[in-house]
This record gives sequence, structure tokens and C-alpha cells, in this order.
Amino acid sequence: MPVLVMKFGGTSVANLDRIRRAAKRVGVEVAKGYDVIVIVSAMSGETNKLVGYVDETSPLYDAREYDAIVSSGENVTAGLMALTLQEMDVPARSWQGWQVPLKTTSAHSQARIEEIPTDNLNAKFGEGMRVAVVAGFQGISEEGRITTLGRGGSDTTAVAFAAAFGAERCDIYTDVDGVYTTDPRICAKARKLDKIAFEEMLELASLGAKVLQTRSVELAMRYKVKLRVLSSFEEQSDEAGTLVCDEEEIMESNVVAGVAYSRDEAKMTLLSVADRPGIASIIFGCLSDAGVNVDMIVQNISEDGRTDMTYSLPTDQVKRAETALDELKSSGGLNFAELVIDEDVSKVSVVGIGMRSQSGVAAKMFKVLSDEGVNIKVITTSEIKISVLIDRKYMELAVQSLHDAFELEKAG
Repeated sequence: MPVLVMKFGGTSVANLDRIRRAAKRVGVEVAKGYDVIVIVSAMSGETNKLVGYVDETSPLYDAREYDAIVSSGENVTAGLMALTLQEMDVPARSWQGWQVPLKTTSAHSQARIEEIPTDNLNAKFGEGMRVAVVAGFQGISEEGRITTLGRGGSDTTAVAFAAAFGAERCDIYTDVDGVYTTDPRICAKARKLDKIAFEEMLELASLGAKVLQTRSVELAMRYKVKLRVLSSFEEQSDEAGTLVCDEEEIMESNVVAGVAYSRDEAKMTLLSVADRPGIASIIFGCLSDAGVNVDMIVQNISEDGRTDMTYSLPTDQVKRAETALDELKSSGGLNFAELVIDEDVSKVSVVGIGMRSQSGVAAKMFKVLSDEGVNIKVITTSEIKISVLIDRKYMELAVQSLHDAFELEKAG
């Protein structure tokens, strides 16, 4: 039997009615002749509730027990989905991560998948099981402890299973009906894409689009797993949703595929640091050790052997970064005149594989923002993306204006 992987997020299994609806979709695929691996998240809000219990019980918690607790939400959903399918006369059973076993590293709460042996599930498929309902987000370490893969980890679980079992496709069911050219809540003209290249989706996901978890897209690109993003609340057809696939499978597309944004960004500038080899390593090594995710980095031209270093980071990591740098300065590890912080900025990006072969995208983007009176604070580019840091109050205007300028409401 060909294998299909279907992943249902928290909103898709938020209550028993939604689990029944999801189970009917699984039943349709079984009737088509597929053996189905269903990956489920915890019911919507359940993981947050469990995290709250941990924080209230033990602020300085044991990460191993944290994983044991927060992974339990997926176990409940998997069991309920298996029971629902059995009531529909579909041969199904639930699997927790350790039963598969999904083998991971020992980095609790942010473990990475190392191996998914196929023997156990294939043996059961051979005995007549048609659906394996697997608890997402979780695995087992070499020490035999339950691990979790980090928020959004069920997407990664689904893609990893699709790769391990050579699945025909991996369908990700969520509360949106596909990938859009930008957030429809901000831009009414946003258009659903029929197809998007892995690289474009990876950039959009990393730049703020919340449809797919970044690690899942990386995994899909590496193992050539076809991903389809669908709504669990709408009627489906074979062409429904958005297919995330190889660039070669997309005949024609716009130069720019989409506009992404990240609202809660901050900008930090270290004024007057020594311009010498190793200074960047000291600064960003310190921030890395403090768990700060730095994004856009700009170093000014040196003057009298001193320079300024500017970078962006999430607003909720500002205090952590400030404390780490102040401690580094106090210990004599780094000398700087002042740390300037701006917590009222946002990042806006345009993404498209067509940018590789067509010039003028940057010029057009900067002209549009200039015409709207939007000042650019920081710019970074890659082969297929341009990102700018701007005042947060202009974020929605910038997204709408860029969407209009690149005519993203029109198909390529």
C-alpha cells in the first residue's frame, strides 16, 4: 500500500467534534487505498495549560520532567483519534513516540530527531492496521527519557515520518487553507498560492509566516518530501491547499512570491567597540550563550579604530541580551561606550526565487517604502530575500504597499 502522512494541528483536534471531522478525512484517504500515518498535536490550548502547571509547580524545573508533562497532551489526542477511527470500522491504533520508537538527541524541550525505525509500524500495517495515529512533538532519548522537539514540533514529526516511510505526500491540516502571498488579516488582496518552492517557504517561515514550522520545511527540502498545507475546516479537492515542492515543479511564478513580517522585533546598537579581529565573535558568542537569537547584523565603517555594531533580536529577549552584555563589559571582556536599544521596530521582507534571475527588486522595494515615507533602519539580503527593519507603526502600511507594488494578487 502507498503511504500518506496526515498531520492535524491543535485547532483541528480542539474537541471531540473536530477529532471526528479529522477522522472522516483520514477515512477518505484509507478508502483510496492508502496506509495512513496520522500525526496529532495536543488539543488547542492544552500544551500552554501543561506548561503553566510546570511553571507554577517548579520555576527552576527539571527539563526531563517538563518533557514528560508537556508531551502528555499529544498522547490524549492520539488515543481519542484511534478510538474515533475504530468506531468508524477503520483498523487503527495509537502510538506514543517511545513505542515507534522515534529516537532523538537528549536536548530536552528542543530535541532533534536522529532516527525513525520503520519495523514496528510496518509490521502492524502488514497485520492489517490501516492507520497509525502517532503522538507528535515527542520522542525518546538514548537514556530512555521522553523528549520533546520544541514548539511546532508536530510539523517536524510529520515530515520526518514521511521521509522515513517514503510517503507519497505529507498533508498538514491547520486552521488556514494554504500559504498566502502575505497575511490576509493585514492585506485584503492576499492570494492563496497553489504551489510554492521549498526555499521560498523556508524563508517565509523563518521571517515570520506562521503556517509551517521552519525545521519541518528544512527537513522536507532535504528529503524531497512533498508538503501540502490544507484547512481542516473546508471541503477538500485534490487541488486544495498549497503544495510546497521543488522549484522545478513550478512552471511560472512571480519574481516575488510573498511578503513576510515579524512584528515584535528590537534593534540594539553597541556604540564604539574596538574594530579588531575577534570582536564579532566575542559579542555574538556572548549573546548565543545567553540564548539570544540574533538576526540582522550591520557593522559600521571603522573610525579611529572603533566601530558600531547593530543587530536585531526578538523583543522578549532584549533584557537577556542587555544583562549578558553588561556582565561582559563589567568583567572586562568587552569595552563599548553605550548600548542603544530600540524596541519599537518590525521586520518586513520580500521573498522569491525569481529574484535570482531578475534585477531591480531591491530598488523597487526601497522606492515604494520611500514614497510612503517609511525610513529603513537596517537592510539584509540573501539570494532570494530582502529584509528591512522599520518603525513598527509603519509595518502594515509597508506590507500592503509592497504587496500592491509587486502585484502579488495576480498569479504568475
